[in-house]
Amino acid sequence: MSKMIFVNLPVTDLKRSKAFYEAVGAVNNPAFSDDTAACMVLSDTIYAMLLTHDKWRQFTSKPIVDAHANAQVLLCLSAGSRDDVTGMVDKASAAGGKADPTPVQDYGFMFGRSFEDPDGHIWEVMWMDPSAIPPHG
Repeated sequence: MSKMIFVNLPVTDLKRSKAFYEAVGAVNNPAFSDDTAACMVLSDTIYAMLLTHDKWRQFTSKPIVDAHANAQVLLCLSAGSRDDVTGMVDKASAAGGKADPTPVQDYGFMFGRSFEDPDGHIWEVMWMDPSAIPPHG
């Protein structure tokens, strides 16, 4: 079985956040969603768990970081092409996100852009030419 990742994100408005992630291509899994959380499927192995602040506090007593003012993580998704990178950032921007809060990266063989969701969480989207990836040894 492939490893899976569940990225837990505190959100201030669950309905707005769910709509945002659907706009950038995620699909809601209602089996793991309710009025306090939404499981957004990004791929067969990547899930974003959107949690209300009250739900988040059930997992940790640490304060919730204001992601508009502070960064705790930078999340990165791969894309199939340069156009897919730009397409996802454009969708995020059209859905109320902020395009390119981090510098655009263009190295020819690798291209990356980013977006902020409505709560300020930064997602990078990158494409790399598969022929430029060294063999894994």
